[in-house]
Amino acid sequence: MSTLTVGYFVGSLARNSINRKLAHALVKLAPAELSMREIPIGDLPLYSYDYDADYPPAGRALKDAIAAVDAVLFVTPEYNRSIPGALKNAIDWASRPWGTNSFARKPSAMIGTSPGKIGTAVGQQHLKSILSFCNSPQMNAIEAYIQFEPGLITDGGEVTNDSTREFLAGYMREFHGFITRVYMALPRSQA
Repeated sequence: MSTLTVGYFVGSLARNSINRKLAHALVKLAPAELSMREIPIGDLPLYSYDYDADYPPAGRALKDAIAAVDAVLFVTPEYNRSIPGALKNAIDWASRPWGTNSFARKPSAMIGTSPGKIGTAVGQQHLKSILSFCNSPQMNAIEAYIQFEPGLITDGGEVTNDSTREFLAGYMREFHGFITRVYMALPRSQA
């Protein structure tokens, strides 16, 4: 059994983010074949092409972290019908300078939670558009927009609702299968 490493991004920088709680739950529910590690984005300055000739340490660390994983998972809220600015900034850093796009041929998936029933759906559509341009193969199904209610996920990452826990575990199993299929079709030696 081969272990695949998944780097995950939490789109919200808030300490008590419900999407961070969701990320912790996904780490616990991931199959044993997935090793999960967070890729932090909070220390990145705003991207400008002025940095392209000499990336700052935070930009290099981000690109190195993405290079060290087999796939990426975006766990993000929706801000104003799009993705949070911090997440877009991180994607801009990772996809530049031209010709060094860290997401090219890197399998990806997205999930998010909000108090609303379809919260994160529009933000995820924007993220799909961005990742398509970045040439990242995306798991387009299962789509996952989790309605967050108080107590749904504990601070320790335990999901208290049985059907939600089963859905999230299934989502992570499907993501594992998707990553495996991408690398069967596109071996890493060709990536």
